[in-house]
Amino acid sequence: MNTSSKNSVDLKYASKWLFYFILIGIIAGLGAILFHYLCGLGMHYFMDLLAGYRPGNPAGEHLLLPHTETPFNRWMLLILPALGGIVSGWLVYTFAPEAEGHGTDAAIDSYHHKGGAIRGRIPIIKTIASTITLTTGGSGGREGPIAQIGAGFGSFLATKFNLSERERRIMMAAGVGAGVGSIFRAPLAGA
Repeated sequence: MNTSSKNSVDLKYASKWLFYFILIGIIAGLGAILFHYLCGLGMHYFMDLLAGYRPGNPAGEHLLLPHTETPFNRWMLLILPALGGIVSGWLVYTFAPEAEGHGTDAAIDSYHHKGGAIRGRIPIIKTIASTITLTTGGSGGREGPIAQIGAGFGSFLATKFNLSERERRIMMAAGVGAGVGSIFRAPLAGA
């Protein structure tokens, strides 16, 4: 193979992966935005409207909706995490058992033991179940769920593009990085 044809093959290969990575970044970023806004809406409706509890926001983050005048209800604040856990657990158990837990363990397990394969419904179920858990007072953070959500998007795209197992793992890892970078609003940190 001469130098000219080798360079064109390298350029095609690099262009293909650049397209894939940009696509994963856009999709995982949009997934992180959706997850963030769903969490904001859930906090407003569950914690503020139902329980009258108004937790502080991290520096630099603003409320999606203004606070309500609902008086504080300690009993509702006690009941909400249990109800959220029941609904979230039922969703995961019924529709996607592999979406249980905080997300990073499942993504790592999929990478090492399942060839990077994650069912297409996992990002959707994980988004809904994690939003319910976090916004009803359940313990956890956003980084675990978005890692599995991003990994699911990467795996889904690899399936749609008929990529090999090795390439699926690369796409999945890129999805994890894109999701984590997006949720922390640090796009280069995910790399």
